[in-house]
Amino acid sequence: MDEHDLNLVVVIMAGGVGTRFWPLSTDETPKQFLHLFGDRTLLQQSFDRVSNLVPPERILVLTNAAFVSVVREQLPEIAAENIVGEPIRRDTAAAVGLAAVLCRRRFGNPVIVTLTADHLIEPVSLFQKTLLSAVRKAADGDGLYTFGVEPTYPATGYGYLERGMQVCDDGGIRHFQLLHFKEKPRLETARQYVESGGFYWNSGMFVWTADAILKEMKTHLPEHVEALSSVVDFDQTPRWDDALKAAFQSLRRVSIDFGVMEKAQKVCCVASGFSWKDVGGWPAIKSCLSADEAGNCCRGEPITLDATNNLVFCEDPEETVMLIGVEDLVIVRAGTRTLITQKDRTEDIKLLVEKMEANDKS
Repeated sequence: MDEHDLNLVVVIMAGGVGTRFWPLSTDETPKQFLHLFGDRTLLQQSFDRVSNLVPPERILVLTNAAFVSVVREQLPEIAAENIVGEPIRRDTAAAVGLAAVLCRRRFGNPVIVTLTADHLIEPVSLFQKTLLSAVRKAADGDGLYTFGVEPTYPATGYGYLERGMQVCDDGGIRHFQLLHFKEKPRLETARQYVESGGFYWNSGMFVWTADAILKEMKTHLPEHVEALSSVVDFDQTPRWDDALKAAFQSLRRVSIDFGVMEKAQKVCCVASGFSWKDVGGWPAIKSCLSADEAGNCCRGEPITLDATNNLVFCEDPEETVMLIGVEDLVIVRAGTRTLITQKDRTEDIKLLVEKMEANDKS
């Protein structure tokens, strides 16, 4: 059975605000719509990775309602009814549930591949081979599949998956039972995970049938299924926006990991041999930039003197930045905005942006 014989739908979640990429990423233009690498945005690259596996009518994009027009502009191949704007941010369980009930109504009981719009993945051929292996297994049963990425360092910005016994080897793609989902750990715990050899990074990508994920959500998040199932009766009608807003207002914010995956009984993962980066913040793009002999990774024209291991990113690649006697800094220039922070404080960018936005509203 190849991908053309499968009842397959791809859902791309593109609703994040990307505050950790300030000042390049803003409320008006989050990171998934930016040209961080090459001529295609992160959203467009996510589409490109699956566009030869399924036709455009079987690709859905879930985003913030404010970004629907941007998605339409960047992905003109996708019909308007397949670009769904969430009226309120309610985390990933709401997005997953909405995608599942829509796919159930439109396509029967398809296998749903859920991806995000802020990953860098290479090579695409191995990613597709791994994805299709998970799709075939999910189509045969009621299991929930995720992608486990071999950790290359003790990351504290990713969640982890504790691997159980191997259940099969599908042409070199290994499938495992999952024992536990682990939240983002402290550094020492992350080191223990990596040294044990029994943990993967949690990629945040999933494969399941519509029936399988809705069954688990009915058990663990019944209010989500009830509210969202009532909405699909208004799919592609004038009452859709009002019905969706009312449903989302009734939902509590919860992630699909915490709300369902950590509690579900039949969860598996495929071991992903491809290179994967969750572009969650500035340190994640270091390996994608050119570096000088002192370890300064740059986009732009830096001039350095006794400066080491800095990351410099200029929106205008012809802009010049001078560094003297500094190390381990992140320096970003975008329009009239500038960020300077120590590398180990980049997680605090989100806090500062939230503070800035609160001050603007007061």
